[in-house]
Amino acid sequence: MALLGGKKDEASSKPLFRREEESVSQRSGEVHTLLGKGSEFEGKLTFEGQVRIDGKFQGQIITKDVLVIGDGAKVQAEIQAGTVIINGQVEGNVKATQIIELKTPGRVKGNLETPSLSMDRGVIFEGSLKMENLGTGGRPPPPPGSEKK
Repeated sequence: MALLGGKKDEASSKPLFRREEESVSQRSGEVHTLLGKGSEFEGKLTFEGQVRIDGKFQGQIITKDVLVIGDGAKVQAEIQAGTVIINGQVEGNVKATQIIELKTPGRVKGNLETPSLSMDRGVIFEGSLKMENLGTGGRPPPPPGSEKK
């Protein structure tokens, strides 16, 4: 009985917020970094994990992971990412190896290059679009159902 009580005391002696932070940092699909509303940043941004920009950014963004441009954000940048989700304003070229998602009320002025594009009704896009499979060496994926069994 004392042994069980000792384990309980050890577990309760750790601060709760520490365990929550550890579990949050290990969850996939959650924002790891936030450039909030009212903030402004100029320069080169490279990162791992998901980053959300709700403020102003000018420069260059490079990642293999997810970049979210929030509603109200204003970004002037050359962007290279795995996935780019745009809800705000982007001026500059965007290259994604997985997908670019343009969400209402997003506005994009620049060229897009991606193997997959999703665009909501009401999005404003001014530029050119190049779609190719960037991750497969330029070879198109096989049509669905054509796999040999």
